[in-house]
Amino acid sequence: MAVDSEDSFVRALECVCTAQPPDGMTTTIIAIDGFGGAGKSTLAAAIAERVTADIVHTDDFSSWDVPLDWWPRLRDQVLIPLSRNQGARYQRYDWGTRALAEWIELAPGGLVLIEGVSSSRVAFRPFLSRSIWVDAPRETRLSRGLERDGVGAREQWRRWMADEDAWASEESPADHADCTVSGTE
Repeated sequence: MAVDSEDSFVRALECVCTAQPPDGMTTTIIAIDGFGGAGKSTLAAAIAERVTADIVHTDDFSSWDVPLDWWPRLRDQVLIPLSRNQGARYQRYDWGTRALAEWIELAPGGLVLIEGVSSSRVAFRPFLSRSIWVDAPRETRLSRGLERDGVGAREQWRRWMADEDAWASEESPADHADCTVSGTE
């Protein structure tokens, strides 16, 4: 996402800043969702520069081998404890070593941005205050992914995108977003 796009960034920031925690919760949790390469991480980082927020990356739970079925660990280790106003603790997946790495702790209260593909999935929606969908053309997303991961990852990206398409077909995440922003403005 081109964070200098004032219109998209202002809309996203307003969506975040006006959100309230779900009933009984002290933590405001915002999903920043979209397909791989859309600009979710860039948007989350830009928002966190303007407001005090913890960022949880779905990439800390997923992997090339488990692109979308990692979600129970995020739900159990992050969302459920925060929904009970308790501290959360999860182990980050390291893509370089292909193994679980250090533990990360989150205190209840405040603002948490859950950033990444499928962060607004149906199973997470009861815990979310709002969701933002970051939209970008398929070709742009693939180009960004290959720039980051190298052209040797093209086949992995094609499989990843097919998995994303299947998930989106089942759950229609963009249709449930509270705010949609362009990842290419």
